[in-house]
Amino acid sequence: MATLPKKPVERPPLDRVFAPNGWLARHHPRYEYRPAQLEMAEDVESALDNRRHLIAEAGTGTGKTLAYLVPIIRSGRRVVISTGTKNLQEQIFFKDIPFLQKLFPKLRATLMKGRQNYLCRQKLYDIEKQPALNGMEEFDQYAQIRHWERRTETGDRAELGGLPDSSTLWPRIDARSEACTGQKCQQFDRCFITWMHQRAAESDIIIANHHLFFADLALKQTEYGSLLPDYTAIVFDEAQEIEEVATRYFGLQVSNYRVEELARDTEATLRLKSIESPEALAAVRELRQRSDLFWGLFPSAEGRAAFDNREGFLEVNRGPYSALLNGLVRLETELGRLKDRPEEINNLARRASELRQAFEFVLESRDPNFVFWWERRGRGVFLEASPIDVSAILRERLFERVETVVLTSATLAVGGTFDFLKRRLGIVNTREKILDSHFDYSSQALLYTPLSLPDPREPGFAARAAEEVVEVLKATRGRAFVLFTSYQQMRDVYERVRHRLRYPMLLQGMAPRTALLDKFRSTPHAVLFATSSFWQGVDVQGEQLSAVIIDRLPFAVPTDPVVAARIRQINAEGGSAFNEYQIPQAVIALKQGFGRLIRSETDRGVLAILDRRLVRMSYGQMFFASLPSYRRTDRLEDVKAFMRAC
Repeated sequence: MATLPKKPVERPPLDRVFAPNGWLARHHPRYEYRPAQLEMAEDVESALDNRRHLIAEAGTGTGKTLAYLVPIIRSGRRVVISTGTKNLQEQIFFKDIPFLQKLFPKLRATLMKGRQNYLCRQKLYDIEKQPALNGMEEFDQYAQIRHWERRTETGDRAELGGLPDSSTLWPRIDARSEACTGQKCQQFDRCFITWMHQRAAESDIIIANHHLFFADLALKQTEYGSLLPDYTAIVFDEAQEIEEVATRYFGLQVSNYRVEELARDTEATLRLKSIESPEALAAVRELRQRSDLFWGLFPSAEGRAAFDNREGFLEVNRGPYSALLNGLVRLETELGRLKDRPEEINNLARRASELRQAFEFVLESRDPNFVFWWERRGRGVFLEASPIDVSAILRERLFERVETVVLTSATLAVGGTFDFLKRRLGIVNTREKILDSHFDYSSQALLYTPLSLPDPREPGFAARAAEEVVEVLKATRGRAFVLFTSYQQMRDVYERVRHRLRYPMLLQGMAPRTALLDKFRSTPHAVLFATSSFWQGVDVQGEQLSAVIIDRLPFAVPTDPVVAARIRQINAEGGSAFNEYQIPQAVIALKQGFGRLIRSETDRGVLAILDRRLVRMSYGQMFFASLPSYRRTDRLEDVKAFMRAC
């Protein structure tokens, strides 16, 4: 007998929530009615109701988080929210969700992060059985974690405020999947990952981040299943980041670190399980020797480069490469020979096999859809295979399979359209909306573009740019971010400026990112010199941040292997990579950088870009057409007058 379709749930109009006298106005202490917020909520609700995709650029101050959360809750569907940062994840889960539960008391939500953020109880208990702690610092950290483990309900490292980012103990006891034995683990029923998955399966909203989401999407194509529970809709917040994150997770990477971790984990597991196997230990020693020989073939200087000469490399170095592969085969074989072996040993054998296959793909594959490259960072050497274009992958695996995908951010449109985003992500059918911010940019911000500076590509630019930075900082009395597109330029200008002003000068790298931001917020007249990681996801309201100075238009480095491959592909297909890829990408990056300044209706300040190409080159009009309607000037006197009036 056929069942009758369910009647749609009766829902009051959204303006009862968002109107000037609506529920939010009555319950939120800082609520301001914003027509764009209500408009976005209606668009999100329509997309969810009609099983359609939506792209919504919501200007800073729109209140986009509540604009998508309320319709999600009202839809009655399980929805994943994927954010660009863990900070935004935690803001949604610990602030926005509890607030909305007053209106929707039955709402259930779960915060999900990558496995490395969670404690593995089994690993923690195993440490008690072996001399694995190094120094008093690790002893103190172990005692702190052991005490915390008895009372935590999540096992989330974020609860351990006193554990430093540099902890050498945490990576040995976290829950990353390489050493996980799943249901065969003695602690499976008490595992924090198990608990997280159980909560997620019972929740209406899953709050993830882009890295976890695309790790899950890539995993769905393998025999290992998935990380996230089933869902029918997803919201990407800070959606401008997802091409790069997807590129990482649909590629492959091998490194000297991965080989060493396999060797170290094998030794530790054999010791922990009291397995005597001289053959397996000999295989580990041999693998280390062969690994050292192989990785020593790469230049010692830091940097990254295309690996276009892989065939020539293998012709010359076939011996060390084959020896490394044979070392992985021998380790896998010796582990497989162990009788009555526990599941941890099977995991190690699987890892050896997977690592060998990854080496073979990165060194030998001729797939034209991938770019192959290598990089040295500190003591690490990494070989990577990255998809050049992820649009077909995302169209097939995401946009054609999920009923509703909402992409939102303050920086998605270029020149008033979403053509660049849709092309790069493989989006075909979608509704589109650009929602203007309610900030009055023409009175709140002044865009300063000095024309007297040389081209940023000329040798004398750094010295002249430093002079300009000094003058702007005098006018703003410090209180500025000075943002750069390269570390070298950042350090150069910093050294030229720091002795000429009495304001506190902070430099990226002096302390962890969070500590630097806290120091900036709490130090009057501070100036922070930083690079790309501070261009987005940073929120400093008030006069403490009164200027954002950017050294040059943020074009991606054209010699970067992935960027270069994309440029070649677009040009080879008859397009113009500069107009279709390089300019739009730089426009979005510049919008992100400028978006740091005006975060509330009371913020005032100067936006300075020291790149005359913005004004003098014809493509500069695309940047201006994509930015808010700032007042513009090329006169330093106007900057001084504007700041005096603030």
